[in-house]
Amino acid sequence: MIRLGGNLLLIVQKYGGTSVADKKRIMNAASRIAEAYRSGNRLVVVVSAQGSTTDELIKSAEDIDPDASGRELDMLLSTGEQQSAALMAMALKKMGLPAISLNGWQMGIVTTENHGNARIESIVTDRIENELNAGNIVIAAGFQGINEKGDITTLGRGGSDTTAVALAAALKAERCEIYTDVEGVYTADPRVVSTAEKLDSISYDEMLDFTTMGAKVLHNRSVELAKRHNVPLCVRSSFVRSDGTDVCAEDGARVVSGITSDENTALITITGMENQPGSAYGVFRLMADRGISVDIILGSGENDGEMAFTIEKSNLKAAASALKTNLRSGTIKWDDNFSKISVIGTGLESNPGVVSEIFAALAGEKINIEMITTSEIKISLLIERRDTDRAVKALHKRLVEDGK
Repeated sequence: MIRLGGNLLLIVQKYGGTSVADKKRIMNAASRIAEAYRSGNRLVVVVSAQGSTTDELIKSAEDIDPDASGRELDMLLSTGEQQSAALMAMALKKMGLPAISLNGWQMGIVTTENHGNARIESIVTDRIENELNAGNIVIAAGFQGINEKGDITTLGRGGSDTTAVALAAALKAERCEIYTDVEGVYTADPRVVSTAEKLDSISYDEMLDFTTMGAKVLHNRSVELAKRHNVPLCVRSSFVRSDGTDVCAEDGARVVSGITSDENTALITITGMENQPGSAYGVFRLMADRGISVDIILGSGENDGEMAFTIEKSNLKAAASALKTNLRSGTIKWDDNFSKISVIGTGLESNPGVVSEIFAALAGEKINIEMITTSEIKISLLIERRDTDRAVKALHKRLVEDGK
């Protein structure tokens, strides 16, 4: 492992697609990297594909073969990050700094077999350590690894965040900085709520709920990894000099940290199911076998064996097909005109009055709640999609602004 002397820090930085979208932005990011390096730090810099490169590569694949194999798609999609890594290394070398670009297999990132959504199993850090010890800035192609067969795999959307945190954990980095197009984590989407405030810090658990409930600042797997390995994270803007938001193992003094919304939500309802032990298991086994996560669940042994649950809208076609093909009884209906609104905060459990405030805020806007689920630090509501922005604004006003 790397041995750091004096006050030197090992820092992992990650720059998203918007941060490296063109020459100007690459040079801007390179100047941030150079500043950190010249301050005496050792750096591993993870980069995403430029701008809309991944979408363009997917379109190119679909033009050739809409049913292309996952293996060949991963071969293609991984080139976006490799391009960014090479360009960033070139930019730094032009500035007179030592840099080297590495792709997933060169960094020793070993993943599971499943193409398009692989998980990192281990990282053999020898090559990275050797480059760091030689004084180089390591520019890492995010979003990718290699499976035991030697095939390139990708980690799914947002996978570069996961690459950065995994490398920070494996290298025992002092911190991991995620540079993006926002200044940090906000109490709500500032594009919807003009009074949303940037948080100075947020707990791992709160951040995990933010990411799984619709906030796009970090990928949820990266937060899971950071919590498991106690990696200090900081979300910062690539374009504005600010302190950003620290994601760490804090208790949190706030009752409500923020409001999120997720319009990628569909509701599946099954009526007339066999009312016997094992019926629900059969439904959710079908979802699990296809990698489909289920969130809000409402079920009853009465009422003609009715069950309802939510999934990501992007999984609706696969879920409906599996149920229609394999379900022995029951009528299946689905609707994707919903949004999931979540109120998140470590103080929810000890403040039971929050629930009544939520109902009051939405009643004042005449917004109907279709389903609701709660946990220690999260309350999620299913509402009609057309009411999303009004709901977020009303809840933010009552719980965040007026709740101070």
